[in-house]
Amino acid sequence: QVQLVESGGGLVQAGGSLRLSCAASGRTFTTYAMGWFRQAPEKEREFVAAVTWGGGRTNYADSVKGRFTISKDNAKNTVYLQMNSLKPDDTAIYYCAAQSGLGMMMSVRSYEYWGQGTQVTVSS
Repeated sequence: QVQLVESGGGLVQAGGSLRLSCAASGRTFTTYAMGWFRQAPEKEREFVAAVTWGGGRTNYADSVKGRFTISKDNAKNTVYLQMNSLKPDDTAIYYCAAQSGLGMMMSVRSYEYWGQGTQVTVSS
């Protein structure tokens, strides 16, 4: 089992920045990749960004490329999502997720472990 705890969400004006953190505990040595997903009201959960735990390979949704950066600190078992130039459309609950298999990094179904989510609200 892997436990994930997100932090760093909040309210920010359009154009502003936030940094989300996700601390992992438990059987973290089994982790292949960690990702960030988001879900807005009445919408499906969507991929935002992911990083492989070993090699650090990253993947981003087109909607956040150039604005968001995912990074990791293996020593702290923590993944970060730096979000710049935020837009009202970025408003959602952001979830951290981890997978132990070699699943597609952008697919919700690839991830076995999920955090409780953190709210990000961007005002116009």
